[in-house]
Amino acid sequence: MALLEVRDLSVEFASRARWLCAVERVSFTVAEGEVMGLVGESGSGKTVTCRAILRLLDGPKVRTPSGEARFEGNDLLRLSARALRALHGRRIAMIFQNPSSYLDPLMTIGRQVAEPLVHHEGLRPREARTRAIELLHQVGIPDPRHTVDAYPHQLSGGMRQRAMIAAAVACEPRLLVADEPTTALDVTVQAQILRLLLELRDRTGLAIILITHALGVVAATCDSVAVMYAGRIMERASKRELIRQPKHPYTMGLIRSQPDLVVAGEELPSIEGQLPALGQLPGGCPFHPRCPHALPACRRQDVELEPAGADHRVACIRWRELEAAA
Repeated sequence: MALLEVRDLSVEFASRARWLCAVERVSFTVAEGEVMGLVGESGSGKTVTCRAILRLLDGPKVRTPSGEARFEGNDLLRLSARALRALHGRRIAMIFQNPSSYLDPLMTIGRQVAEPLVHHEGLRPREARTRAIELLHQVGIPDPRHTVDAYPHQLSGGMRQRAMIAAAVACEPRLLVADEPTTALDVTVQAQILRLLLELRDRTGLAIILITHALGVVAATCDSVAVMYAGRIMERASKRELIRQPKHPYTMGLIRSQPDLVVAGEELPSIEGQLPALGQLPGGCPFHPRCPHALPACRRQDVELEPAGADHRVACIRWRELEAAA
């Protein structure tokens, strides 16, 4: 059963005298206990998609997102501000790419972990502090009775990320959005954070949307994957099928360019070119200027996701030819 169902989500930003589409007709589902990877280069629309779903995009330069984002039967895009506040931190939580930007430098770690417990669960400060110590212990922070009184600047990057995870899961949410949770961490700490997320999923049944550009992270953690490019989903499948049998040229390029797959001394393959600017998106398939298999039709034809297997969708008019050639 789908815990979150996103249908035709579109997001537009104002630029001078016109609106630019940053996310276009994105659709996917996340089941209870599922880890879904949202993959793509920086600037492909992954974070904007998730922030739009959680209604974390505000201001006069953001048009109200269109489409639907149904969570436990309620459309998050249509909920009142009061109903949304009741969900944030309690049923839905997010951990951010850079914890230093989101942890309050003037509040102790313990107060920040305890805050959702006081606000949503009605715990008294002393009870919330005791629970915060337990949560810090659960996320692997050493000496939590001491750390609970520490300030963010006194912790390492990995410990700050663990503290943010503790605050996010304090009220045992059903859905966690993790935005590049291992960025700027060394390899050992990255593995520890990813293992921690999976342990939380196994223990609580938590569903996770994992935003990343690293397919190695996807291979180690995810159940399903959606590949984004220029604000659209190019391919969607189970992790196993997408990695073993990618069908979109962009997905193929991402997989080929993983350093772990290159023999020492050989040149690392790359995808030629770069993502188009938001106001300069090409017509037809947005990937066609960088695609080695593009035809004239790719420049004209607007490509939709179509079935390429039982749980496999791909937005490419040539995927059958490329699969046969492979």
